[in-house]
Amino acid sequence: MNKTTPAIVTQDAVRRLPRPVLLLFCIAYVLPGFIGREPWKTADVTAFGIMLDLARGGDWWNPGVLGAPAEVPGWLAYWLGAWAIQGLPFLAADTAARLPFIALLLLTLACTWYSVYHLARQPAAQPVSLAFGGEANPRDYARTLADAALLALMACLGLAQLSHEGTPDLVRLAGTAAMFYGAAQLALQENRHPYRGVVGWLMGSVLLVFAGAPWQALLLGAGLLIGIVAAGSSPRASSDWEPAAAIDARRWSVPLAAASLAALLLLAGWLDTLAPMVSPALPAAIEEWQRWGRMVLWFAWPAWPLALWTLWRWRRQWLRPHLLIPLWVTAVGLVASLTTDRLDRALLLALPAMATLAAFALPTLRRSVSAFIDWFTLLFFSGCALIIWVIWLAMMTGFPAKPAANVAKLAPGFQPEFSVWLLLVGLSSTLAWLWLVRWRAGRHRQALWKSLVLPAAGATLCWILLMSLWLPLLDFARSYGPLSRRMATLVPANSCVVVDGLTQAQESALRYHGGLTLVRIGQPGQGACRALIVEPDRQDSLAERTNLTEWAFKATVRRLTDRKERLLLYLRVRPASTP
Repeated sequence: MNKTTPAIVTQDAVRRLPRPVLLLFCIAYVLPGFIGREPWKTADVTAFGIMLDLARGGDWWNPGVLGAPAEVPGWLAYWLGAWAIQGLPFLAADTAARLPFIALLLLTLACTWYSVYHLARQPAAQPVSLAFGGEANPRDYARTLADAALLALMACLGLAQLSHEGTPDLVRLAGTAAMFYGAAQLALQENRHPYRGVVGWLMGSVLLVFAGAPWQALLLGAGLLIGIVAAGSSPRASSDWEPAAAIDARRWSVPLAAASLAALLLLAGWLDTLAPMVSPALPAAIEEWQRWGRMVLWFAWPAWPLALWTLWRWRRQWLRPHLLIPLWVTAVGLVASLTTDRLDRALLLALPAMATLAAFALPTLRRSVSAFIDWFTLLFFSGCALIIWVIWLAMMTGFPAKPAANVAKLAPGFQPEFSVWLLLVGLSSTLAWLWLVRWRAGRHRQALWKSLVLPAAGATLCWILLMSLWLPLLDFARSYGPLSRRMATLVPANSCVVVDGLTQAQESALRYHGGLTLVRIGQPGQGACRALIVEPDRQDSLAERTNLTEWAFKATVRRLTDRKERLLLYLRVRPASTP
């Protein structure tokens, strides 16, 4: 009998979420955002530009744009995208480059589910044994919590955009989830397949090390190995399976996992990729701490309040594997986010473990709390969906007038186009939401995962609506495509272009969307170019890098949705002087 657990769960409460429904949830969440849109600024289009450069013959060991190294390290992410572009020439390059990242997001979801499934089978995680029987079957209980954790992960507001970008951050997310799964599997006492944990651990280590996060792999690995060892000293549940087999498996699997991580880190050191992912200093100003706190509040919603509730209700079991392992992964992600300017992308890595902690709160929630979550979620996401529909209607018809005027002000020059396909996607997702609300109110009231169905479905609904009804607007507002195509019309045909001071995102967009051949100022071959594009902040010192008598100012090209972001175009009026 498990006397220290706060969970009291009957067999009626561990009904499985139907597998087709769960798979449909995952597909509906993953595919929108990867298909049909342009690369967005800035990390997404920068990474795509690097992939395109590699696919066209760039230096695979030094990925970058126009000879400058990538601003965000991560060989594997760029290699995957470049291989997809080369292997699928019949697809648009940006679509082909995203296909490996679809698989990585699916891998993240799968690893999260199996991690919770194994952790929930730990003896310390089991619910109270009832005096007259009827308590939840351990495997059914584990499946139910795994379903709930997956729903909690998809419900996290911060996951949507960043997990649908083809960047090293998604590779790191998948690597973290895979290491998390490996540790959960290796910590399982009745472990009939320890090699699966080793494979997951090795896969996660490779993804992290070659995605530019070797220190993340080291910190995660050190803490997770402690959690695995702690599992060996936990009280054992009664079982017909011989526990000696589990001990023997752990004797070879855990050292093998540790050795593989050490070998990968040595390889990373030999390849000179051990640059830290984060800066060494914690935030010093109060404003920075407040900014971090606000980011955590919305980014990890609704997982973080449930995770805190778990830590309180299970406070006597923090050192047990089912809490220690996800708590360590969450802590590494939170600390990493404190020490980098890219705090949202570092926070991304904490979400699978935070969703796991959230799932363990469900067996301890009161009915009134579950009802509050349902009502809050229903009102919040229904309101968001209504706003999306109203603004779409205003874009298409001009009514209501105020939202239409706001769109025209924020996105000047945008011309909405009606798409039957996008409308059908939006209508289908909205009808599915209405059906789910009705279903949630009438059935499966006792299932543990019931409180997370509406948050996950609501987040998925809004994401689908944004990626269908608002997709043309978002492409116009968040892509460099309009600016690049306009610039291409002003540049002389069949001429290369000298660029000075542009970001890698701008350079990538001009090359892909504008079809321009770029040469950075000072590089060989610029004498044959008949156009020069300059970032305005570099204009005052431009004479130090080129002979201005050879150029005449032509135009200022702005991003229509951001009047502060503009590029200056010069055309050659005299032949380039020879040194």
